[in-house]
Amino acid sequence: MTDKPYFPLFLDLREKDILFVGGGSIASRRIGVLEPFAERITIVAPEAEGIILELTEAGEVSWVMREFEEQDIEGRDMVFAATDDKELNAKIAELCRRKGISVNVSSDKELCDFYFPGIVRQGGTVVGISASGQDHKKARRVRERIQEILTEEGI
Repeated sequence: MTDKPYFPLFLDLREKDILFVGGGSIASRRIGVLEPFAERITIVAPEAEGIILELTEAGEVSWVMREFEEQDIEGRDMVFAATDDKELNAKIAELCRRKGISVNVSSDKELCDFYFPGIVRQGGTVVGISASGQDHKKARRVRERIQEILTEEGI
């Protein structure tokens, strides 16, 4: 693990083509957070759960019900490898790197080009929280406290 810090950056994702490989709880949670910011999210997974099912039914995301194929990353701006297969996630990361596509690998922070932050969104205020992949519980506590502060302040 490197001590090199990650730079927080806010991106306009409305026109970005985003792929999630995997339809389990991690993918579902992240898609639920990301969907209000992005218009083009595709999920490739033989099965899905949680908010993925609701968003697919509402036409907010596209779900391709099958196993991942290498050509799935073609034309993507950002990929999330969120399967329960560490070898497949690593393969996806390698394919993305060869194509210059930013990738986040849920099973291995060392393979991530970026981390998925905890998000607090209230009105026009958006706050992203990261513990640099070190302490997810701490990041969650900070996110919860910031949410409380914004709610108390009526922001």
